[in-house]
Amino acid sequence: MSVKFRGRREDYRLVTGAGRYTSDWNFPDQVYAVFVRANRAHAKLRGIDASAAREMEGVLAVLTGEDTKAAGFGAAPSLVRYPGKGGMVFPKIHREVMAETRVRYVGQEVALVVATTEAIAQDAAESIIVDYDDMDSVVDAEDALKPGAPQLYDHIQNNLVFEFEYGNETAVLEAFSSAAHVTKLVVDAPRIVGNPMEPKAALVTYNPATEVYDLYAPSQGITMMRGGLSVGTGIPQDKLRCHAHDVGGGFGVRAEAYSEYCSLLLAAKKTGRPVKWISTRSETFLSDHHGRAAKMYGELALDTDGKFLAVRFNWVVNAGGYLSGAGPFINTMPPSTHAINVYTIPAVHGVHRIVVTNTTPTTAYRGAARPNVSYIVERLVDEAAREMGIDRLDLRRRNIIPKESYPYSTPTGSVYDSGDVSGLLVDAVKASDWSGYPKRLAESKTRGKMRGRALCVFTEPAGTGGSPVEETAIKFMESGKALLYTVSGPSGQGHETAYPEIVAAVLGIDALDITLRYSDPDGPALRGDGTIGARSLMSHGSALHNAAKVIVEKGHKLAAKHLEVGAQDIDFAEGQYRVKGTDLFVGLQDLAKIYVGTEDTLDTQFTGTQMYSFPTGAHVAEVEVDPETGVVEVQSYVGIDDCGTVINHELAEGQVQGGIMQGLGQVLSEACVYDDEGQLVSGSFMDYCMPRAHDINGLALYWRPVAAPNNPLGAKGVGEAGTTGAVPTLANAVIDALRPFGINHIDLPLSPWRIWEAIKASKL
Repeated sequence: MSVKFRGRREDYRLVTGAGRYTSDWNFPDQVYAVFVRANRAHAKLRGIDASAAREMEGVLAVLTGEDTKAAGFGAAPSLVRYPGKGGMVFPKIHREVMAETRVRYVGQEVALVVATTEAIAQDAAESIIVDYDDMDSVVDAEDALKPGAPQLYDHIQNNLVFEFEYGNETAVLEAFSSAAHVTKLVVDAPRIVGNPMEPKAALVTYNPATEVYDLYAPSQGITMMRGGLSVGTGIPQDKLRCHAHDVGGGFGVRAEAYSEYCSLLLAAKKTGRPVKWISTRSETFLSDHHGRAAKMYGELALDTDGKFLAVRFNWVVNAGGYLSGAGPFINTMPPSTHAINVYTIPAVHGVHRIVVTNTTPTTAYRGAARPNVSYIVERLVDEAAREMGIDRLDLRRRNIIPKESYPYSTPTGSVYDSGDVSGLLVDAVKASDWSGYPKRLAESKTRGKMRGRALCVFTEPAGTGGSPVEETAIKFMESGKALLYTVSGPSGQGHETAYPEIVAAVLGIDALDITLRYSDPDGPALRGDGTIGARSLMSHGSALHNAAKVIVEKGHKLAAKHLEVGAQDIDFAEGQYRVKGTDLFVGLQDLAKIYVGTEDTLDTQFTGTQMYSFPTGAHVAEVEVDPETGVVEVQSYVGIDDCGTVINHELAEGQVQGGIMQGLGQVLSEACVYDDEGQLVSGSFMDYCMPRAHDINGLALYWRPVAAPNNPLGAKGVGEAGTTGAVPTLANAVIDALRPFGINHIDLPLSPWRIWEAIKASKL
């Protein structure tokens, strides 16, 4: 499929300051909210004295957990709907919208102040006195499982919420018993803050006449937001209107209805005024759901020729003080679907444990546990190659799933739809000038630098979503121009550019005559899921493509009627219905104008199904490490990706670039650090290091697409691929640089201090 590209249409609006983020919405007579948050990780609430706050001029309301409890508010349940190990049932944990009798992490909402100005609300919040009865806390998941650890919930024994098992333990035990070699490794995927450009925020209005709430908030999908709010508050979905125009970053942490939004709904109803809340960056660090936070034990069994026989895993996942909707899900079922990565490993067994601790809840973060899988598997492969004295590329070649074996059924029951990983590896070796590495290594040594490189391959499940259908709509205006409707929109992906181009290619009209309307509560009622799981192009894009095909077919009949000929006598091409062998024709847009608003309208609403795929990639990184300081510099990074048919190269490349940068942040610098008391000591940009553009050099991306067989676009996911590939590739490259010191593993992040300490220890 070929579409014309004119650049990202949304960019002009965004770079000129004409975007409309949550803080840009304002209403007459609006008031402002500020939250009081717990300043300790674990404590009983003895009482809250808000008398001084309530007496302040300009304060309209002070709400606490008593108010939200009286309203019957809670939170949406977890997405886990399947049994755990031994038939274990996922337990119910009541998520208090604001703390009622106990706080379980620093940053939990304790009270809400509403005032006529933000300054007054802030002053009033600081006057509130909260009486705590401190309790012992635990912040490490493995410590939380130990006997005698502080217990967060009376009905959750040993803080173990859920234990999920997959694969065939008997087959794995047999394979390991006969293996010639077993490689073992323990890796840590550190807790990470999503840190979107746009902090968490909301503006709520309430109409007492209709009992309708309008919520303006950053969201990765209004159906997800509306559903979560409805379950959490008991408010019917048809009384909740969610708006999300421009969203300054999603990354998974903007996919759920946060408890703050529930409190603000109640505040708007009680005050009768529009209530606006914009969080601080400190609140983003403290109260946005965090990502990753998993410790992974892995073992790989091989025969004498380096053939992979079996792999087994044990994950310990830190879920935080409460359970997010997505967190337990993305750390259990999805990893099982690609646990073998891209290798012909006949036997797999895994056990993943979800543990509560006195920390901020965790959820999906770009890649949603996919990078964890690729990280542990690709680290195991590199270590096995070192231990057995086999070239690491050769070891991969011996075990990669052959192209002719696709579609490939994995030992855990998933099916990889298509791929050519061997071809990706060949392209990666060539594009990275793998054979020229010795010369570059020697040059680095002349400058006193340690050089390392790595090539990693990966796959990931794309298309995750809870809704079995995806609905879109196309409507024509009197001008003949078209409007597209979807239930979710972009947070940087470029949907306003890509979707019109997909539809324009089918209808044969100018893409600039088509405008995307997303997350629009005034549009047609649609079902579907959000912009999550690298699914947008496959699901929304395919549904729009099919809707456009329906329009062409409708137009065929109308053109025959209009031109007074039989439908069989008409051809359609380049937006025109032309009578064969004549110069008679009518344009599709002309038909749309003629029949707009009539029973014969070309308007179409299409119901599609969930689309799934397994995109793949091969990434190569070369790094230099300064042994005197531990500083890592990425000298080159080459990515060869198969995201299926590439609809828009610039948008796809931007997605992979962004993903690689987030993977680089995880590997080299990002980590949430809690002290033993549960205080977040990396709670600002002074303590938490984000990646910057100059942190990576020589970034080059290429495509080797194999069209997905299960959707009309041939597209696979691309939004998560960069992170999924970057984490193992960069980690392995740094370890490769450090091997002359006898260093074979360092926990992430590979910060200068950790590297310098490891080098120093190796010399003792």
